Amino acid sequence: MAEVKTVAELQAMVGQEIGVSDWVEVPQEMINAFAECTGDKQWIHVDVEKAEIGPYGTTIAHGFLTLSMIPVFGASMTVMPAGITMAINYGLDKVRFISPVKVGSKVRAKMELMGITPKGDRLIMKVKYTAEIEGEAKPAFVAEMLVLFFIAPKE
Repeated sequence: MAEVKTVAELQAMVGQEIGVSDWVEVPQEMINAFAECTGDKQWIHVDVEKAEIGPYGTTIAHGFLTLSMIPVFGASMTVMPAGITMAINYGLDKVRFISPVKVGSKVRAKMELMGITPKGDRLIMKVKYTAEIEGEAKPAFVAEMLVLFFIAPKE
């Protein structure tokens, strides 16, 4: 469970790691389901036989599939703002897909607090996600995500 922090406490934590998720395996079934949902059925993702002779020797996950795992990773954040009633995705400032995620690989994310900005009865938290691939030197992606928190009115 995440520790609840005030805005001032969170601002003092900018630049610090605020969580590391568990490892999540990326099986072919997950890749195929994502391909069906998005219509991105490029052979490097879904054609196992063709991918064996391709550049990676196997199928790879879509970059956007690994990026869409941010909510799973984010559940491991160790801190949260006090008084929140709801959180929604507000956007991404920067995303870079660095290394492919081969089928059967495990990924996890390290999260770093980059900023916390009050906006009236709302709060924007900027978190840098670095998605690691088990056994690989380079991450799958690095993304700077914005989360919009709604704060309960003070009584």
